[in-house]
Amino acid sequence: MAHGRTVLRIGNASGFYGDRFEAVREMLTGGPLDVLTGDYLAELTMLILARDRLKDPSLGYARTFLRQMEECLGLARERGVKIVVNAGGLNPARLAEELRRLAGRLGVEAAVAHVEGDDVLARRAELGLPEGLLAANAYLGAFGVAACLSAGADVVVTGRVTDAALVVGPGIARFGWTPADLDVLAGAVVAGHVLECGAQVTGGNYAFFREFFREHDLTRPGFPVAELHADGSSVVTKHPGTGGAVTTGTVTAQLLYETGGSHYLGPDVTARLDTVRLTEEGPDRVRIDGVRGEAPPATLKVGLNRLGGHRNEVVFVLTGLDIEAKAALVRRQFEEATPPGARPAELRWTLARTDHPDADTEEAASAYLRLTARDADPAKVGRELGKTAVELALAGYPGFHLTAPPGPGAPYGVFTAAHVDAKLVEHTAVLPDGRRLAVPPAPRTSQPSPVEHELPPPLPVGPTRRAPLGLVAGARSGDKGGDANLGVWARTEEGWRWLAHTLTVSRLRELLPETTELPVTRHLLPNLRALNFVVTGLLGEGVAAQHRFDPQAKALGEWLRARHLDIPEVLL
Repeated sequence: MAHGRTVLRIGNASGFYGDRFEAVREMLTGGPLDVLTGDYLAELTMLILARDRLKDPSLGYARTFLRQMEECLGLARERGVKIVVNAGGLNPARLAEELRRLAGRLGVEAAVAHVEGDDVLARRAELGLPEGLLAANAYLGAFGVAACLSAGADVVVTGRVTDAALVVGPGIARFGWTPADLDVLAGAVVAGHVLECGAQVTGGNYAFFREFFREHDLTRPGFPVAELHADGSSVVTKHPGTGGAVTTGTVTAQLLYETGGSHYLGPDVTARLDTVRLTEEGPDRVRIDGVRGEAPPATLKVGLNRLGGHRNEVVFVLTGLDIEAKAALVRRQFEEATPPGARPAELRWTLARTDHPDADTEEAASAYLRLTARDADPAKVGRELGKTAVELALAGYPGFHLTAPPGPGAPYGVFTAAHVDAKLVEHTAVLPDGRRLAVPPAPRTSQPSPVEHELPPPLPVGPTRRAPLGLVAGARSGDKGGDANLGVWARTEEGWRWLAHTLTVSRLRELLPETTELPVTRHLLPNLRALNFVVTGLLGEGVAAQHRFDPQAKALGEWLRARHLDIPEVLL
């Protein structure tokens, strides 16, 4: 990509593997772009791709992307739009090869390059990683992507790079940034983080969606665009005429998503989220600037996926009166009917009180008792488990039935993270002509120092009203391995003064009793009028292990917003 132009327009057409298929065409035809990115990888996706690769070593990439390119590769080339995606998953070289074949079949000239070196499974012992892994992938930075684009690539596919690298890489290639340009790189990382989840920044999953819907068409939100500048600042926007909207609220929500404290660590730079400044420049235009950067850590995060064992689930329907007693009865009967030698290593019972008194439908009168079983032995969570449940049908509580016949059980995955010396990871850009370029790690590294932020002055004491937190605060939550991230923000300075003093760790534990025994860390981001909580271990062994009702903590923030507390009347 040639240096010189002052603005680089980068769009996003995918926030996950399974996102809106037509988004690639929508973004290519909806307005001007220089680069179109797509994020296809998540912790769970890497496990899915690893299992694909076990069945067929030629797989391991996001096959949906190939179908999208079959429709849109020619269109992208006609419009001069570069494509940068992480759809390579566990096999970026094979996806690049398939893309070249596709281009030849379509009669489209397209220079294809890829980035590799993130897959360190074959070097497990050398790097000190545990045995029994299905996949081990280091989170690479943006300079490999940049090298491919600088060498003339029209399409760049990667394996496991950081999500933001898909945006930072084109910025490096266009503006000639170096590893020493830490503030600039940090600004681009923040833009990349805002873009990576697609429609989440144009109104999707937005806490205040009801009032948002009154002002904007949220039926089919558009995908976002970042106008990236040479100084690392950006303006987040979207194509004209597309649904949803870009506001400081939607950008704040995405900034808090799956992050943590002030330091957002990455392989190229540590971005200081407590320095981000948001300014609404006009309709659907939010400027991001002021971001400071620090040298990255000397290690790279490595995502590790393995099979954790086998699991099964049976859901009993409890209807009408005496719900708690019915649950106690079926639990006692089931456990007594299971011989000790056949009992799974873990039996977890969860009662969801979805029932309503004096309900006018049977479903509204019903609660659900979920039994989840896990064991290394598939036989202990297989047919016998279901057989034990079914045999209670005529001998159990009144109204006994299940939501579905029990299945045979299935394997489940576990995600954990490790860290390895960045110098030991062979980050490689494979250029369009086949040359292999080694990408060195960051030349300067440092560990982040703790940051203390002063609390704002509290609100004056005044009358309060018992009401849901969500009337005055937004939230967005998600997962990082077995930990949950929960960001909460106020929309006014007065709301922030109240929120910062009220929503302490102890108050959070009161409002969300599930967190009572878990480590909870609270981070202040005064520039965003926000708090970010990390709840360690809430999700057990990660999303694939299905540890809890909402295994990715996607609705944890909405649960918090629904809890009642005493709120100053001046805020209501």
